[in-house]
This record gives sequence, C-alpha cells and structure tokens, in this order.
Amino acid sequence: MNEDTVKNWIAKAENDLKIGKDEISTEKPATDGICFHMQQCVEKYLKAYLIYHGREFRKTHDIAELIELCSEINPEFKELYKIGAVELTDYAVEVRYGEEIYFPTLEEAKEAIEIAEKVKKFVKKKLEERGL
Repeated sequence: MNEDTVKNWIAKAENDLKIGKDEISTEKPATDGICFHMQQCVEKYLKAYLIYHGREFRKTHDIAELIELCSEINPEFKELYKIGAVELTDYAVEVRYGEEIYFPTLEEAKEAIEIAEKVKKFVKKKLEERGL
C-alpha cells in the first residue's frame, strides 16, 4: 500500500465534494454537475479504501461493485446500501451523455451531497481505525 496514493485519492474525492457543495449555493446550481461530482466523490473514497488494503479493482463507476469489493475486507460496508450510495452510480455517465438529457432536481442534488458526506464520514472512520 502506498499511503501517498491513498491520500491523493482522498484529496481528489474532497475536491469533488467541494465542487458540489460550492455549486449548490449558487443562484442557479448545475444539478447535473453536482450529482456527477458526488458520484465521483463516493467512487474515489471507496477506491481509496481498496487501495489502502492493496486490493485491485477494474476501471468502473459502479458504486455497488465497489461496495462489494470493500465488503470483502469489511462487511460493514454493506451499510452504504442503506444510505443510498448505489443511487449515485447513474450520475457517472447517464446524466452526462446520451440522447435523453436528464437534469436532476435541486432536491436530488442536495440528497446526493448528503449521501457523499455520509460515505466520506464512513470511509474515513474505517481508514482511521486502520491507522491512516
């Protein structure tokens, strides 16, 4: 495990969270961008946890797949299903591309931020328990 690599993934996750939180406070928030960055935040936190534990993963934006990999290390990661983390997966690609453009509501964007904050807290606690 390369601790610097883990910290870099966390820093990138934090930047995604900051972008979303900053944007939500604007007059006309870009809800699609906010939701995309919250998905990215959660994805990067989960990947940081996997990297910390020396686990390989394929290139994916699938939050459920990442939760399952993390659950192999610590079954408590299944709790992330209860907070709706998997719902963010659709914001990775579907919101950004395709023939059917979708703009999440302001409420959806706020909920995405809440989910990302909860995942951040959860993963950071698990990393701290392991000495990071």
